Amino acid sequence: MRTRKNNFWLLILGFLLVAVNTVFAQSERKFIREGNTSFENKKYSDAEVAYKKSLGKNQESYEGNFNLGDAYYKQGKYDEAAKQFDMLKLQKKDKNSNAAALHNLGNTLLQSQKYPESIEAYKEALKLNPKDEDTRYNLAYAQAMLKQQQQQQQQNQDKNKEDKKDQQKKNQEQQKQQQQKKEISKEDAERILQALNNDEKDKHKKKAKVASGRIRVDKDW
Repeated sequence: MRTRKNNFWLLILGFLLVAVNTVFAQSERKFIREGNTSFENKKYSDAEVAYKKSLGKNQESYEGNFNLGDAYYKQGKYDEAAKQFDMLKLQKKDKNSNAAALHNLGNTLLQSQKYPESIEAYKEALKLNPKDEDTRYNLAYAQAMLKQQQQQQQQNQDKNKEDKKDQQKKNQEQQKQQQQKKEISKEDAERILQALNNDEKDKHKKKAKVASGRIRVDKDW
C-alpha cells in the first residue's frame, strides 16, 4: 500500500509539473507572438519588451533570444544585438540556425563598421551554410568596405605626414625670419652706436676748438 501511495503522489506531482511547464510554454509563446506582431508593425521597442517577457518565462528560448537580437538591431542598438547573436552561435541548435545567427552577427558588426569582425562572422556562417547567397553577398560588401577604409586610413596618414612636413617647413621659415630680424637689429644697433660715437667726437672737437681760441682784450693805456 505504501508503494502505491508513493506512486500516486509522484504521478500527481508529475501532472503538476507538466501543467506548470505547459502554462509557462504558453506564456512564452504568447509573448513571442506579441513581439512578432509589434515587430511586423515596426514597433521595435514594443517588440523588445515582449521578447524580454518571453525570455522571463524561458531564458534558453532560441527564438526569443534571436528575435530580441533582431529588435535591438532595428533600433540601432548594435552592441546589444551583437551580444545576442554572438551568444546564439554557441547554442548549436542546428547548422542553419547557427548560420543565421552568424549572418546577423555579421550584419550587426558591419553596421558598427567593424569590418574585419563582420567578415569573419560571414565566413563562419558560410562554413555552416555554403549556399546562402545573401551571406556571400554581404561578405563581398564587407570586404569592399574594409578595403575602402584601409585606403582612407592610408590617405589620412599620408596627409598627416604632408601636413607635418609643411608645418616643419613653416617653422623653419619663421625661425629664419626671426634670425634675420635679429641680425638686422644688430646691424642697426651698430650703426646707432657708430653715429653716437661720431656725434661724441664732433662735440669734443668743438670744445677743443673753443678752448684753444684767444680772446682779444684791448689794453687800457
